[in-house]
Amino acid sequence: MDKNQKILLTILALIMIFILGVAAFNVFMPKPEVKPNDIEVSQRNTEEEEEQVQAPEVKTKEYINIYFIGKNENKEEIYKAVKRSYSKEEDGSKINFAIHSLINGPIPDEIKHGVYTEIPTGTRVIKITELSDRVIVNLNSEYVNGGGADSLYKRLYQLIKTAKLNSALPVYLYIEGQKADVVGGEGIMISQPLSNSSLEN
Repeated sequence: MDKNQKILLTILALIMIFILGVAAFNVFMPKPEVKPNDIEVSQRNTEEEEEQVQAPEVKTKEYINIYFIGKNENKEEIYKAVKRSYSKEEDGSKINFAIHSLINGPIPDEIKHGVYTEIPTGTRVIKITELSDRVIVNLNSEYVNGGGADSLYKRLYQLIKTAKLNSALPVYLYIEGQKADVVGGEGIMISQPLSNSSLEN
């Protein structure tokens, strides 16, 4: 064995001793206790994040009643409450929706079931004003024109019953911007705010 081989063997022996020393150190030296708080959990990246889809808001259907006229099982004329689907987001306040629906009259399916109205076809809502202490329903003059006293009484009661059912506030009737105290050619007197006894004079 020449001199170079002896040097190479010596170097290899030293390397082996060093490796064995490191291995022995890792095996026999006590390991530090790892506590849960010492571990830093990295946040999930964008690809790993679960997409959180918000469930669509379920709109609860609400119904309101509008008074038209129909007949009972004995063929007697009665004020008939008709149920209509209502959404505050789409239709505004209940009283606003109810009065407009009343003035527009019964829909074809309701007519098919014998429902009709005494409100003249030319009637329209000029404005519905909702204040903190009252509601003012302003209609055009067509509402009180024609049809005779019997028809006028019926259309007034249609309005009174519908208004009272759909507003907690007092409701006042105006015709062409004027408070309706006396209406029609027969001079029907109305006490206001509207109530079931408004026409009892």
